[in-house]
Amino acid sequence: MIINLTQHPASPEQIAEGVADLTGGQLAALKEALTFGDRPDAEEILARAEVIAELACYNGLGGDDGDSPLVTRAMIGGALWLMAPLATALRARSIEPVFAFSVRDTLEQPQPDGSVRKVAVFRHAGWVPAL
Repeated sequence: MIINLTQHPASPEQIAEGVADLTGGQLAALKEALTFGDRPDAEEILARAEVIAELACYNGLGGDDGDSPLVTRAMIGGALWLMAPLATALRARSIEPVFAFSVRDTLEQPQPDGSVRKVAVFRHAGWVPAL
């Protein structure tokens, strides 16, 4: 299982590759840990990385039995200054941190007035390990 540790829901393509979104209280805790109202110091960054890594382990996705399923990889992304400490905290728990890789397709959509609207569509295209 790949646990989604970003603030954005997994795409259908990512879900098809085994990504699971946190729900309920765990999702609320993740969003709180990923949101910084003020500039954090190093201690705060490290503490938040630990909280997020623990959410990957105790993810609440086991259903009624209360047992969290084993996570082998975690999709991460967000504030660049949080990603390296988060990757370290995940590796300490034997979870491989990965970034989603996407390709951008530009579509041209003719409009009723004769103009053309360009739309960028991002499509999931795999994983890049966090080094």
